[in-house]
Amino acid sequence: MGIRIYKPTSAGRRNASVNTHAEVTKTAPEKSLLRPIHKKGGRNSTGIITSRGRGGGAKRMYRSIDFRRFDRDGIMGKVTGIEYDPNRSCHIALVEYTDGVKRYIPCPAALRVGATLVSSSDGAVEPDVGNCMPLRHIPSGLDVHCVELTPGRGAQMCRSAGTYAKLTNKEGEYATLTLPSGEVRRVPIDSRATIGQIGNSDHRLRQLGKAGLTRHLGRRPITRGMAKSHHAHPLGGGSGRSKGNRPPCGPTGVHAKGGGTREKKKASSKLILRRRMTKRFGQLH
Repeated sequence: MGIRIYKPTSAGRRNASVNTHAEVTKTAPEKSLLRPIHKKGGRNSTGIITSRGRGGGAKRMYRSIDFRRFDRDGIMGKVTGIEYDPNRSCHIALVEYTDGVKRYIPCPAALRVGATLVSSSDGAVEPDVGNCMPLRHIPSGLDVHCVELTPGRGAQMCRSAGTYAKLTNKEGEYATLTLPSGEVRRVPIDSRATIGQIGNSDHRLRQLGKAGLTRHLGRRPITRGMAKSHHAHPLGGGSGRSKGNRPPCGPTGVHAKGGGTREKKKASSKLILRRRMTKRFGQLH
C-alpha cells in the first residue's frame, strides 16, 4: 500500500500520483461474479438529466459484492485472492467457501490471502478481522465496517476505502456507533457488521493530475455558474463577474458547500445522537 510519484516528464505527470495497489494479488476477475453495467449518462427513466456532468468513461464490468452474508452462516470460507475493483474505492477479496461457492466481499485492511472467514448469527465465532456477525455479539470498542441500517437489508455504512465505525455502546435494542464523519448514531442491535477497517486507505491521497483521468472515470467538465446566463443558474447573468453576494450553489439553488439536504422530518433522525460537523458559510454547526 502506497502512493508513487513519478518524475515530471509532462504537465499532467507533474501533478499526478499513482496508487501502487500493493495488496492486490489477483488481476483476472472471477467471471461467474461479473455483471454488465448499462450507462445512463445521468438521465432518469424519462430521459431527463437529473445528475449533471455524467457521461463517457472507460468500459467496465460490475463485480457482484456480497453485502449480506447471512446465507453463508456457519460455512468456513478461505480468501483466495485480493483484486482491484474499478467500481469502488476499496479492494475486494474473493472468498471460496467449503461448499464451492465463491463470493466477493470488501477487503479489510489486515486481511491476507489464505485467511479463513466465517459469518454467524448467534455469535459462535471469534471477533476476528473479516468475520461478520450481529452487533449484539461484537465486543464494545472494536472497529467495524459494512454496517447494516436495517437487519437483513445488507451493508449500507462504512463501505469505502479506509473507513470504519467504532462500536462504543450497546443498550437495549440499539447499539451506538461513532461514524467516520464524527456523527454518533444508534442502529438496531441485530444489524450485522464486519470486524475491522476497510483497506486501501491511501486511496484518498492519490492526485489525478489531469483532466483525461477524470474523463476516464465518467465525469464530464462542468461550466461555472457565474459563466452561465441568469435564467440557467442563480449565479449567472450580470454585466460583470459577480456572484450576487450569495453562497455557492447549484442550478437549483442548493448550497454547494455545507448546505443541508436531509429531510427535517425523516424518521431515522431520532436515532442520531450527535450530528456530524459541517462547514457552512465559514462557521461550524
